[in-house]
Amino acid sequence: MSEYVLSCSSTADLTKEQLEERKISYICFHFELGDKEYLDDLGVTLSYKDFYQGMRDGLMTKTSQINVSEYTKYFEKFLSQGKDVIHVTLSSGISGTYNSAMIAKEDLQEKYPDRKIYVVDSLAASGGYGLLMFRLAKLRDEGFSIDELFAWAEEHKLEANHWFFTTDLTYLIRGGRVSKTAGTVGNLLNICPLMNVDFEGKLIARNKIRGKKKVIKATVEKMVELCDNGKDYDDDCIITQADCMEDAKELVGQVEEFFPKLKGKIIVNDIGTTIGSHTGPGTLTLFFWGKKRED
Repeated sequence: MSEYVLSCSSTADLTKEQLEERKISYICFHFELGDKEYLDDLGVTLSYKDFYQGMRDGLMTKTSQINVSEYTKYFEKFLSQGKDVIHVTLSSGISGTYNSAMIAKEDLQEKYPDRKIYVVDSLAASGGYGLLMFRLAKLRDEGFSIDELFAWAEEHKLEANHWFFTTDLTYLIRGGRVSKTAGTVGNLLNICPLMNVDFEGKLIARNKIRGKKKVIKATVEKMVELCDNGKDYDDDCIITQADCMEDAKELVGQVEEFFPKLKGKIIVNDIGTTIGSHTGPGTLTLFFWGKKRED
C-alpha cells in the first residue's frame, strides 16, 4: 500500500502545532485587512489579537479562496513523490474552494494516472472542520487505507455538530447573512442569534436569544440534546473563539459541568482570519460529535 497524505486548509482553525502533531498537511486561504493582503497562515504573519483589533477599529476585511493553480501546485508536490492524497475542503455551502480542488484533481489525474486523489467536501467550518480532521487522522493512524478513510468521511462527516453565536451582528450584516434592518434592531436589543451549519454546509440562524448568558446556556443545551452518549460524552470537543476568551472560559465551564468526562479535555482555539473576517470578533462556537445533521 502506498503512503498517503491527509490534508486540509487553514479554515479548519487548528493550530500549526496540532496539525504537525497529527501529521496533517495544510494549504492556506488569503485575506485582506484594510489595504494589506495576507496569507491565512494560522496567525503567524498577523496575530489573531491584532486582526480582531483591526476589525474593531473599523478596518474592512476581504477573503479569497485557494484557486485552481494553487491547488495544482500543492497536490503535485505530494503526487510527484509517489504519494496519494486525500484533501478535505471547507464546506461548499460557504465557499467555492471544493470546486477549485476538484478541477485541480481532474487535471492532475491525467498526469498521474497511477496515483489516487480524493477530495472531500467537509460540509463543515472552523472547529467542526477541525473535529473531522482529528478523527480522520486517528483512523489513518489506526490503519485505515485511503479508500477506507474517504468512505468513512463521506458516511460520517455530517455527524460533526456546529453551534455558535456572535455578540455583534455588524459583521454578519456586512456579509449579507443578516439584513441591515434585522441586524441593527438585533444589536439594539442585545440579540445573539444561535446558529448552526446545516446538512448542506450552510450557516443557518436557528434561534433569536436575548443576552449573552442565555445564548451560552442555549448552546450547551444543544450539545446535551444532540451529542453522542449523553452526559457520558468523552469524545473530541472543540471550542473556537474570536477574541472573546472570557466567554469561551464560561462556555468551557458549563460544558464540563454537564459532561464531567470532558473536564480538562476541551480544546479552545482561535477562529482564524478567513472565518473571522465574516463572523467578526465576539463570535463563540461549540463543536462535538452527535446526531447527523438532516436539515
